[in-house]
Amino acid sequence: MNNETRYLLECVKNGSVSIDDALLKLKSQPFEDIGYAKVDLHRGTRQGVSEVIYGAGKTSEQIIGIIKTMQEHGQEKILITRLSSESADAVSSICALTYHKDARVGIIGNLPEPDGLGSIVVATGGTSDIPVAEEAALTAEFLGNPVIRLYDVGVAGLHRLLDHKEELMKASVIIAIAGMEGALASVIGGLTDCPVIAVPTSVGYGASFHGLSALLSMLNSCASGVSVVNIDNGFGAGYLANMINHMEAKK
Repeated sequence: MNNETRYLLECVKNGSVSIDDALLKLKSQPFEDIGYAKVDLHRGTRQGVSEVIYGAGKTSEQIIGIIKTMQEHGQEKILITRLSSESADAVSSICALTYHKDARVGIIGNLPEPDGLGSIVVATGGTSDIPVAEEAALTAEFLGNPVIRLYDVGVAGLHRLLDHKEELMKASVIIAIAGMEGALASVIGGLTDCPVIAVPTSVGYGASFHGLSALLSMLNSCASGVSVVNIDNGFGAGYLANMINHMEAKK
C-alpha cells in the first residue's frame, strides 16, 4: 500500500481525520482540468508518488499553472524534470525553487528523511554522464532514498570501480549510467547481487549513434539482473530504483 493512503488510514484510526473526511478525500475529483493540462491529483493515492512535471516542451506559464494547481490541492513537494534555466527563473518568482542546472531538475519543498531497504548507488562511466546521473540521483533523493554517487568509474580504468567494492556490495539497487559502448552495466551486474538499472547516455563519438550503441549493448548484457531504461532517462531509473528500494510484502 502506498504511503499517502496508509497515512490517511492511520489518521482515521487515531481519530485525527474523520471517516467522512477520509471518504471525501478519496472520492474527490481525480484530476483538475486547467485547459492545457489535466493535473493528476490522485496519482499519489494510486501509486504512492504524486505527479512529476516534465518541463521540456512546456512554457514557463504552463509550468507555473500546473504548480499552482498542485499546491492548491495540498501538494507541498514537487519535482520538475528537464526544466530550462529560463523556466526555473520564472518559477522562482512565484515560489521557493531549488534548481540543479546541470541535471535540469527543479525541486519545490524539502527533501524527506531517507528510508527504504538500503542505499541506492548511482555510478557513471565518465564525467560526461553526470547530468543524467544527477537527474537519477536527485529523483531518488526526492522520493526518500539515501544515494551514493560514484562518478567516473568506467571500464577504461576498471580499478576506479573496484576501489568502491564495499559501497557496491552493500547497495540495494545500483543505477549504472554510461555512453560509448555502455559496458559499465554488465561489469557491475557481474560483480553484485542486487538489481542493476542500466541507463544508456547519448555520450560518444559518431558510431555511438547518440546512445543507441550503449542501449543495444545494455539490452544484450550477459549479466543477469540488469534491466535497461531509455537513453538519457535518469528520471526513469531513479523512480524505478525508489520502487525497488521501498518494496513491501503484498498481503
